[in-house]
Amino acid sequence: MTIIYSLVQSARIKGSVGEPIPNPSKALQKLDVDFRRGELSLVAAGPGTGKSLWALNLALASPAGIPVMYWSADSNAATQLSRATAILTGDNVKDVKKALLEDRFQEYERTLADKWWIRLNYEAMPTPSDMEADLEVYYEVFGCYPHLCVVDNITNVDNGEAGSAESFTFGLEGMCEYLNDMARETEAHVQALHHVTGEYSDGLKPIPLSGVKGKIGRVPSLIMTIHREPDEPGMNRVLNLSPVKNREGFADASGNTFAKMELDGDTLRLSDYEDHSINF
Repeated sequence: MTIIYSLVQSARIKGSVGEPIPNPSKALQKLDVDFRRGELSLVAAGPGTGKSLWALNLALASPAGIPVMYWSADSNAATQLSRATAILTGDNVKDVKKALLEDRFQEYERTLADKWWIRLNYEAMPTPSDMEADLEVYYEVFGCYPHLCVVDNITNVDNGEAGSAESFTFGLEGMCEYLNDMARETEAHVQALHHVTGEYSDGLKPIPLSGVKGKIGRVPSLIMTIHREPDEPGMNRVLNLSPVKNREGFADASGNTFAKMELDGDTLRLSDYEDHSINF
């Protein structure tokens, strides 16, 4: 049975849809970029640029914590554990990894235990059914759905499509539809990580909307591309985050308008670049 609502009734039944989750970047907020519950976003970048580190920083952005489900198909448990511990404690990620390998990780367990709200699945190719089961388990244990779901990355989800270029694009479009439905049904912000086309894979120049692999820009309410400044010895990496599609605010499809963030190479923490944090 179809249910229809008046405008007043719509305000009463909307739930948490539209509420932004904590944003680690004030520069992005100045560009009207927020990550709203009930919506799907896509973050696209070349390999090794830092999109997974962005997503992990987003998941850990709130000191008080929000419920998070992270499908980490692209990174294993040791990698994500080391990264998250460095971000949370401010310790050098190399020291964290060494403690993990030498079975001296107990000193970090109390800090990590406080973050009970984040759950990770490390299957290399989860299916939509696997993801649905994870969400139901999350609800059963905590009495709520996550406020943030991260899919790292969208091409690792096993949607059962064949291997032609046409079916690849259709499969990605269908997966975006599925994740958009997930966002609406659970009132989570769902963020999917994705690749870019070959000419932008080095990650060193602004990536336009047309540079998103498969050109799957129709469904997500927000699409952000990330490129970086050339690395310099002894200097932190600078990441440039471009809102190339944004239904809620400013967007520049060329990718030439971006918020600048600095990645601390020791702690893997992201923070707004002190000077000229926005490039127009």
